[in-house]
Amino acid sequence: MIKFFLMVNKQGQTRLSRYYEHVEINKRTVLEAEVIKNCLSRSKDQCSFIEYKDFKLVYRQYAALFIVVGINETENEMAVYELIHNFVEVLDKYFSRVVSEIEAV
Repeated sequence: MIKFFLMVNKQGQTRLSRYYEHVEINKRTVLEAEVIKNCLSRSKDQCSFIEYKDFKLVYRQYAALFIVVGINETENEMAVYELIHNFVEVLDKYFSRVVSEIEAV
């Protein structure tokens, strides 16, 4: 089950967040800061799956944009990894040239 969906830039600013379980506003800020720190500190050679507290993080980088999805421990990481890419492809089709603009940055 997906717990949250984040889109974050390289400076660590959240551009989009969607929570599918109730999380208090003050806890969201702390959670996002820790999640962003964990994802941004990793190199491109490292795996895109991170075990974090009682759930997993699946992230994918598109140039200056990170898309991070928090999932429970029973969810398939590869399926979520593909979901992220499909989401970006849908944005590309709908808004035209999203992927090429993201990769160019």
